[in-house]
Amino acid sequence: MALKPDRVELLTNVSFFMTAKEFRGGIACVKTSGAGASMDDAGAVVEYAAAVTGKPVGVLLNDVVDLDLTRQHINWYKDEVQVGGKVTLLRQGEVVTNMLVAGINPAAGDAAYVGASGLIGTSSASSAAKIGQFLSSKDADGYAKVSVNIV
Repeated sequence: MALKPDRVELLTNVSFFMTAKEFRGGIACVKTSGAGASMDDAGAVVEYAAAVTGKPVGVLLNDVVDLDLTRQHINWYKDEVQVGGKVTLLRQGEVVTNMLVAGINPAAGDAAYVGASGLIGTSSASSAAKIGQFLSSKDADGYAKVSVNIV
C-alpha cells in the first residue's frame, strides 16, 4: 500500500483511464490526451511516466489491478480498478504516501516535484513539474505528508 487513509481530498478528477498495473500514491502523468471533455474518451490515458518531464495530472487514488474477472471480483473496499478502467486522481489536497524518490529526506516546507516512475522528489532537475510541497519529513516506515496543488 502506498497511501495511508489520512488524507484531504479537495479536488479530484475522473476523466482519465490507466492501462497498466500500478499502486496508488504516485503522480500520474498524461500519456495520451483525449478531446473535448474526454469523459468517455478511451484515448485519455495517464501513466507513471518513466521521465521526470511528464505532465502531472494528479495523485493516483486507486490500485490498478489485472484480475481475471471470471474467477474473482474487484475488491471495492480496497478501491481497486481493473486495468484499462477509469481512475480517480487527486489534483488538490493532502496525502500521506511512501511513493518517494529513493534516498531523499524531505523536510516540512520543501517543494515536491514529479519524479521518475510516478515517484515524488525534492529536486527540480530536468525541468520536473512542481506538484506541491512536503508537510512533514519521512517517518520510520518511509511515509511523508504531501500537500498537492496541481493547477
